[in-house]
Amino acid sequence: MRRITFDIETIGTFQQNDWSGLEVSVVGVYDSQTKKLASFVQEEFSQMWPLFESADFIVGYNSDHFDIPILNKYYAGDLTKIKSIDLLKEVRNVLGRRLKLDNLAGATLGTNKSGTGLEAVEWWHQGLVDKVRQYCMDDVRITDDLYTYAKKHGKLKYKDYDGVREIKLDTSGWELPNSAS
Repeated sequence: MRRITFDIETIGTFQQNDWSGLEVSVVGVYDSQTKKLASFVQEEFSQMWPLFESADFIVGYNSDHFDIPILNKYYAGDLTKIKSIDLLKEVRNVLGRRLKLDNLAGATLGTNKSGTGLEAVEWWHQGLVDKVRQYCMDDVRITDDLYTYAKKHGKLKYKDYDGVREIKLDTSGWELPNSAS
């Protein structure tokens, strides 16, 4: 099955959970079929949509709540019609709380993010588009590595106040067609 793992960066920040006015600066995408990472700015979105349209499912982190609604403003169709696996949602459903991507990456993969979303906003305003692209693709790589780890091991790890803990995840339906995640 073709998996598209993605992440977005935005031009601004949101206030009090209202991101309706946010614009996308960069979208990072990993295509499991070609094994390639790519990034797209708004002017390049027409090259990106076929990747989403050809996906059996999409994977992101906080993507159902944040990335997809914002990105959907740019798409002629409806991205919510594509099967989605939101790793943050999966973790929250088991753990009962949200965890930062960096926490999971550090504990599970032994790697950390290359920056923060707020830094990416600042880099964009400074005209450092390539730096934002790289940061976004780094987050996509981490998200896809977490997805792959969870599929293989049925769990992810996170750092808590008393050490590293595991979150058992039921990944059995993730790659089944038309199944709920």
